[in-house]
Amino acid sequence: MVADEAGRAAERAARESYGRLLAFLAARTRDVAGAEDALSEAFAAALRMWPVDGVPDNPDAWLLTTARRRQTDAARRRQTRKAGDEHARLIGDELEAMADARDAIPDRRLALMFACAHPAIEHGMRTPLILQTILGLTAEDIAAAFLVPAGTMGQRLVRAKTRIGDAGIPFRVPDPEELPERVAAVLDAIYAAYTKGWNEMGDDAIPEPADEAIWLGRLVVSLLPDEPEAKGMLALMLYTTARRAARRDAARAYVPLEGQDTSLWDGSLIALAEGLMRHANAAGPSGRYQIEAAIQSAHVARRLTGISSWPAVVALYDQLLARTGSPVVILNRAVARAEVDGPRAALADLTPIEADKRMLSYQPYWAAKGHLLSRAGDTALAAEALTIAIGLTTDEAVKDYLRGQLASLQDDSFRPPLREVGPGGEPL
Repeated sequence: MVADEAGRAAERAARESYGRLLAFLAARTRDVAGAEDALSEAFAAALRMWPVDGVPDNPDAWLLTTARRRQTDAARRRQTRKAGDEHARLIGDELEAMADARDAIPDRRLALMFACAHPAIEHGMRTPLILQTILGLTAEDIAAAFLVPAGTMGQRLVRAKTRIGDAGIPFRVPDPEELPERVAAVLDAIYAAYTKGWNEMGDDAIPEPADEAIWLGRLVVSLLPDEPEAKGMLALMLYTTARRAARRDAARAYVPLEGQDTSLWDGSLIALAEGLMRHANAAGPSGRYQIEAAIQSAHVARRLTGISSWPAVVALYDQLLARTGSPVVILNRAVARAEVDGPRAALADLTPIEADKRMLSYQPYWAAKGHLLSRAGDTALAAEALTIAIGLTTDEAVKDYLRGQLASLQDDSFRPPLREVGPGGEPL
């Protein structure tokens, strides 16, 4: 029992405090990889010692103290004995001052996020670096999100972390004139973390990645009140979170968007999202997140009023596609267009991405294709697509839903309902 309690405490600390502890450890040295190693050793020590000594009253401070001692040992190996001893003394004074209060550990996550988004970091690696350092995603998870091999992503992350130290990148929220070239990567990382958590929102509680992303989104909005895209991103997350309770029925079965009980939607979150959208749209031209939030708003309005908004949704996807050229947007637009022009037109729109190798392992592509093919009456091809989608699905409730669609293909009267719509409008 003691070992189980210790294990749960360590797991909880990893979920809730990893990014905060890592940001604090790395801020002093700009050695992100070294801070990761020290923190990993601290967690390993906790798993060895807490079952014997008991869980400390302040697990975060215990982990921070242990990790900083590992950093001190590393500093001694790199520096002269005198410099290492002085470094150790300063660290000891700092730890003694903060050891009794969790809130006394400064939260440097936003500063580390902007450090990871510095122009000295390769443009395409800024968001992945934030996802790993702040939100604790593995290289495999990040690689899957960016549709690249895991080994390639791992090597790029190592180089990016080294670059922070080599370039002497400061850990601070940049001045206003520096924000435009950095804020996009920060928003992209927060949104990617939310999307990962959103896919797990079948339980009663909001999963940790989604909850953390919403918290960080609120923090960015509070610090950058004139940044419309930050408001758009937060609105986007709130719209989808508002539907969380309706995504599963009493038996925990998956419920598609069209079948959800709208009385279970969180009206206060929807109202907050609408308010953020109004403020964001008043601040200037719409960006990616404002458009995606507008798509979510249209879905909410359609279900609450019963008035079709599909032409508006297609038009919004046209704007988004013009900005991004993303194959995922092409897919999402096709699903929406099927409600306006029918499944055959939508399937024709998928032609440009059928040869995209990234789609081979992209579950939403096969689920959407199966949905469209079944509506078009192409039963055999629909069954093939749905079978692939089932194989790529990790959520058992969604698997059961897709199995139900597959089993219903022989029923001539069957018309598959529109599935739940993800944070960017994607059918999942």
